Amino acid sequence: MNNSCEAEKKTRTLKEWLRSAKFWKPVLAVTIGGTLGFAYYHFEGCASGTCTITSSPILSTVFGGVMGLFFINRPCRSC
Repeated sequence: MNNSCEAEKKTRTLKEWLRSAKFWKPVLAVTIGGTLGFAYYHFEGCASGTCTITSSPILSTVFGGVMGLFFINRPCRSC
């Protein structure tokens, strides 16, 4: 019995993998999420330093990138 979640395994070269959506979707998600995280820090950030994430440009950028990655790779998504 063949599971619909399993695709036929094909050996790919590095060049083919770099051109595939499996590589670019997470890269774009982290880039867009990080950019939005930094934009949130820049326009709405906490100047007093009491807000953990939005008081630092590095933390808000990393948080945005992680949220972008989670948005693309949802753990509850089927196949």
